Amino acid sequence: MSLDENHVRSPCTRVCVIDPLSGYCRGCLRTLDEIVGWGVASPDQRRAILAALEERR
Repeated sequence: MSLDENHVRSPCTRVCVIDPLSGYCRGCLRTLDEIVGWGVASPDQRRAILAALEERR
């Protein structure tokens, strides 16, 4: 796998507000745990988070 295939771009939109009812960020729809763990998540874990975001929309 090349370096480009391992790079998964963050879905952050810089609108960092956690909705108190859903627990999701209003900008990117991630949970606080997903946001905090993004930096250490593997590419596969990041892709799984992105797939979950599609279901949350």
